[in-house]
Parts: sequence; structure tokens; C-alpha cells
Amino acid sequence: MDKQPSYRNTNPDIPITVLIAARNEADKIADTLKYISTQEYNGKIQVVIVDNNSSDGTIEAAKNAAKHYGIQCKFLFESKPGKNNALNTGLKTIDTEYFITLDADTLLHRNAINNIVSRILSAPPDVCAVAGHVLVRNSRNNILSKMQEWDYFMGIASLKRMQGLYQGTLVAQGAFSLYKTDIVKKIGGWEDVIGEDIVLTWKFFKSGYKVYFEPFAVAFTEVPTRMKHFIRQRSRWARGMFEGFKKAGPLQQERFLARFLISLDILIPFIDMTYTFVWIPGLIIAFWGKYYIVGPYTLLVLPLNIFVTIVMYIFQKNVFDSLGLKIRRNRLGYIFYILFYQVIHSPIAVWGYMQEILNLRKTWK
Repeated sequence: MDKQPSYRNTNPDIPITVLIAARNEADKIADTLKYISTQEYNGKIQVVIVDNNSSDGTIEAAKNAAKHYGIQCKFLFESKPGKNNALNTGLKTIDTEYFITLDADTLLHRNAINNIVSRILSAPPDVCAVAGHVLVRNSRNNILSKMQEWDYFMGIASLKRMQGLYQGTLVAQGAFSLYKTDIVKKIGGWEDVIGEDIVLTWKFFKSGYKVYFEPFAVAFTEVPTRMKHFIRQRSRWARGMFEGFKKAGPLQQERFLARFLISLDILIPFIDMTYTFVWIPGLIIAFWGKYYIVGPYTLLVLPLNIFVTIVMYIFQKNVFDSLGLKIRRNRLGYIFYILFYQVIHSPIAVWGYMQEILNLRKTWK
């Protein structure tokens, strides 16, 4: 129910750099640049694209698109695998006060850059980053993407709203966020970890800075539509949280609210493991009439869950209405999200934790 302060400047005109790290995105990069070209922003926008050793002609596709849409674009090449390496290569060339990271498959709403810049210019000096509001662009593909649409639309967005209230959004996600250039350079850029955006954000907190969330800066990203890709992505996210604990855990934080929020994240692995190894087996044996763990009273959580999602929906609808967007009809996805999403997600998260504990090989994609 918290509301952020109004923008002090609703039409900023400062120059902005958009940094895109791309690997094998030849079929998507043109659309991303197209949406950058349609931004309703008064300032100068320059784009830096770093090709991380692609093999599908990504850089050629980007050059053709930049020329077609009239975008001022700088093209770089980083042969060393790893998104952090590509981002750090691009960071060295940025000379604007602020820059935005954007995934190569992410499309910006026409007011996205204007609104995220307005937020950082309206924030206190110790706010060094603003996380954008990332939603799903390909939810019509199959039931997996339909469920993820609700996860982004209500679950992830609501968490960021809550964390933003404490001025401690825990992930300024690489898919779409704005940063103060000198601060990112000062703390050494992105580390060689699987969750480079999580670790970077927690290092901001460690250095005494704050991170906001801007719900009216909206972008649409492509989510996995195949289970194996979904497993890789969500296990990376879970593993990235463990990396954050190592690099900038709660005991290393000076600000109380940062310690508080990161400490809450320590509970998440225990919840996922309990869900995976206790609740799911309890659900299975409940079908055989053995209510040792899960019983009929468990169904009473569903009305509460539906009530909470309705509240979230109302807040998100206000954002969509303000931006001239319409919410897609996705009733089947909502039903599967309520009933089955956590059953799928928690075991994948546990696998991500085990990957980090066992120090298994890290891969960007």
C-alpha cells in the first residue's frame, strides 16, 4: 500500500547509455533496438552492444538494425565467456553519468527510459540504482510461459514493491535496471559469478548505497518455454543468491534495513528444502489417505492465496492503466500458477543451491 514520492522531473533530458550484453541473440536483437528507437525520451540515448563470442551473426544483425532504426550504437567484442566479462567490457566505454543494462531479448515500453531516469533524479543521493519493472512478453507460447507471466506480474513485482519500501530492492536485475556509472566502476563492476546482478546489488548495500524499484518503468522479456531452459534459469537464480551470501551477506551490511532484508532471504533455501522434501511427499501420501503432513485443512490456504493475488492484481492494473497497457486474459495460467507453480519451482531452486554447494560448472545460458 506504500506509494513512492512523485517525480521531481517528469521529462528529463540528460544523456543515457544503454548497455546490452548479447550472446547468440541474432533473432531477437533487432526488436530490442526497435523499441529503444521508439522511446519517448527527451535526452540523447546511445547504445553499447557487447557481443560475447556469438556464433549466429548477432553483431551483424545488430548493426543492420541500428542502421535501419537510426540508433547511435557502439559495437564491442568480448571473447571470454561470461556475462560479467561482456558487461565489464562495455562499462569501460561508458561516459554518461547514468546507464541502463538491458537484455538482448527485452522490449522497453515507450516511457520506460523516461520513467526510470525520472525516478533516479527524484531519489536521494545515496540511491545508486533503480530496478525496472520486468514482465513477460511471450506468455501465449505454452502453459509454462503462462504460469511465468503470473509469477512476474504478481510474485516478483510484489516482492520488489515491498523491498523498495525499505529502500533495498534486493536485485537490480540485469534485464532492465539503471545505475550510477561512477558507483558501479568504484565497486569494481560485475564479478565472475552466476548471479552477477544479485552480487552487484548486495555490494551496493555493503558500500552504504540504496536501490529503488520503479513500477512505471516497464519492460517485457522473453521467458523460457521449455522445461530444461526454465530449470537452468531458475537454478541460476537460486545459485546467485548463495553467491550473494558469500560476497555481501547480512553480517557484512552496515545499514539495518539491508541486513534485515538479506537475512529474510536466508530463510528461502530452508523453505524450498522443506517444501521439496517434506510438503511434496506429504501431498503425495495424502492422496492415499495418510494425512501425516498434508491434510484437508491445507485447502484453506487457497482462499487466502487468491485474496492476496487479487490485491496484487489491483495494484498492477493501476500501473497498466496509467501506461495504456492491457492485461492479457490468462485464466488457465493463473490456475496452474496457484496450484502447481511452487511444486515445480522449489525443487529447481534446491538443485541450484546444491550446484553452488558442490561448486559445479557455471554457465551463462
